[in-house]
Amino acid sequence: MIEVLLVDDQLLVRAGFRLVIDSQPDLTVVGEVGDGQTAVSQAARLHPDLVLMDVRMPILDGIEATRRITALPDPPKVVVLTTFDVDEAALDAIRAGASGFLLKDGAPEDMLAALRTVHAGDAVIAPSTTRRLLDTLAPGSDPGAAEAVATLTERERDVLIAMTRGRSNAEIAERLIVSTGTVKTHVGRILAKLGARDRVQAVVAAYEAGLIRPGRATEDEVDRRQTRKRGPDS
Repeated sequence: MIEVLLVDDQLLVRAGFRLVIDSQPDLTVVGEVGDGQTAVSQAARLHPDLVLMDVRMPILDGIEATRRITALPDPPKVVVLTTFDVDEAALDAIRAGASGFLLKDGAPEDMLAALRTVHAGDAVIAPSTTRRLLDTLAPGSDPGAAEAVATLTERERDVLIAMTRGRSNAEIAERLIVSTGTVKTHVGRILAKLGARDRVQAVVAAYEAGLIRPGRATEDEVDRRQTRKRGPDS
């Protein structure tokens, strides 16, 4: 059973989320609180698997609460919620340690899928937020990220480029004609080399390093390299 702690200052919103989550056979709400400070203490006490965290709250906002929760020993994963798809808090939430960023007005099934995805070890950003989030990043703005990306092998760079397009391991494996296990190994090595906690942080690093920008490698270029490796008749 995946245990979830709800954090939102609006009682009716929490009630709605609880109703949706508790309707699932593999999900359960183990607690709910209305401010970030109490969220930190309850996360330490209850040891939930996931925290569904509102951004704007009294006493302690969701970003700082996320930062403190992810610094706990054996911390839960945090999925941050906001009302605005252009909320500048998206990047702050990711840097604070959040593994997901969702909109409150999204479909219930999308939220449930996101919770399961994050619990499984992946990361999720609301699709409408992803483009705006990445548009706020200046390509090549982080020399440290550029140095880390430079340590990747050509195949690892191919996998990272596919990750920036939101491809799953299975989709990447199909494009590169390798096994999903091989892709998983590459992803693990990419995260380690970039010092990234999850795929979202790796994607942010790719943009800040300048790997993805006009005139640089794209998935089409990766496909062309892959075709040359296979040969025209393969």
